[in-house]
Amino acid sequence: MNAVLHTRMAGDADVQELTRLINAAYVVEDFFLAGDRTTPEQVRARLHHSASCFLVVDDPQKPERLAACVWTEVRERRGYFGMLAVQPALQGRGLARLLITAVEDHCRAAGCRFLDISVVNLRSELPAFYRQFGFAPYGTAPFHDPVKLTRPAHLVLMTKPLVDVW
Repeated sequence: MNAVLHTRMAGDADVQELTRLINAAYVVEDFFLAGDRTTPEQVRARLHHSASCFLVVDDPQKPERLAACVWTEVRERRGYFGMLAVQPALQGRGLARLLITAVEDHCRAAGCRFLDISVVNLRSELPAFYRQFGFAPYGTAPFHDPVKLTRPAHLVLMTKPLVDVW
């Protein structure tokens, strides 16, 4: 990918493509989750929630497709993000970094002092991945949709400051 890539906020026209991309990227979780990661209805509900949005990167080779996306939400003074998804064929090219930076900027502009993420413990590579962006684990929580689990799992909660906390 040699083109200069930019993020934009997703709209209603992106719901089907967001659903396709998220489910394609999260197929790696088939070893502990039954079914798709998300549905068009779930994507639409997140898209229409007043405190949240999807940030996306269009695929420069296929304009009708998304290369990557992330969902983010402002929760008072804390930002949260999830559903970070990069088209499998485009992984390893800096798109996750571009989106995480965009989420940080978005949440900082909304007055957030911290940015949070939760990752499933069975994806053991994820804490190290997010540590490289300055995130640190601070606790655990139950898995958000236990009905879909095919084996026991929980969430690892991670955070990073967005402003100087001293």
